[in-house]
Amino acid sequence: MADTGFGITIAFETGFLAEIIDVTPPEMTREEIETSHTATTNNAKTFIMQDLVDYGELQVELNFDETATPPITGAFSACVITFGSGTTWSFSGALKSYAPVAPIDDRMTATATIKVSGKITIA
Repeated sequence: MADTGFGITIAFETGFLAEIIDVTPPEMTREEIETSHTATTNNAKTFIMQDLVDYGELQVELNFDETATPPITGAFSACVITFGSGTTWSFSGALKSYAPVAPIDDRMTATATIKVSGKITIA
């Protein structure tokens, strides 16, 4: 089921708009808890997984618009990633960082990092 990222859009409740170049969707992770003890079988460490999931961060590379004001001081608000297939990832996110680059001989770009709070709903 290979596909491309062409046509992907991101909608922010804040109304911030951008021309997207590349998207790295959030990485979902859980930490492990070591359960080894002095009588653990086969001298091998054992683990269980934490119950809480960290839904990570979304990274977006975009064309830099020097006249746009990124919502870096904004609170968490609704974000929706819509993939070319129509599948959506909805979550609460806040702009964590915004890093523009203005090379002398190439297009100006920026990288935005959005922290996810709570669960991502995939539909």
